[in-house]
Amino acid sequence: MPGHIKLVKGLADPDPTEFLVPSIECKRADQAKVYDTKKSVWIPDPKTEGYREGLLESGDLEDPASKCLVVVGHEKFTHKASEVGKVNPPKFEKCEDMVNLTFLNDASVFWNLKTRYQAKMIHTYSGLFVVVVNPYKRYPLYTHRVCKIYLGKRRNEVPPHLWAIAETAYRNMLQTKKDNAMLITGESGAGKTENT
Repeated sequence: MPGHIKLVKGLADPDPTEFLVPSIECKRADQAKVYDTKKSVWIPDPKTEGYREGLLESGDLEDPASKCLVVVGHEKFTHKASEVGKVNPPKFEKCEDMVNLTFLNDASVFWNLKTRYQAKMIHTYSGLFVVVVNPYKRYPLYTHRVCKIYLGKRRNEVPPHLWAIAETAYRNMLQTKKDNAMLITGESGAGKTENT
């Protein structure tokens, strides 16, 4: 697999920090995002089959049958309230565990995965699970240096990574003296072999 990080024999493993946690500059930029607690919403985007962020101009989100008028840029769109989702506050940008999101809707989950992926953080927790988005590049996330970060640590003590889940299963196996299993699923080319 081609990539921009080359491992050189004899040299120390590259620093994985930028691939595990957001930088201070990134966090500051996220906090500066325009946000209105009552008006910031997601609406479906038929062109991309994704979602667009806009501002609610009129309508009641609590009534699913209500018609909502949403402004995105200079365009206005009308949607049923059931198709409109609330946007999470900026403090949840690039959230490590999507269970912590204030508004758990499809658009918020996709946005969180997308922004973490764009910031080169491909691992994200979703409750008991870890979601890994294949970057189709070689990031220094499966090196001895990264392995040492997760060795002997609880899942909540380290950034999201498949090894945190594996470490939890291993420690549980040692404590309970019972077998543990992990299920790794995905489409062809999703990166299952890379993660095992």
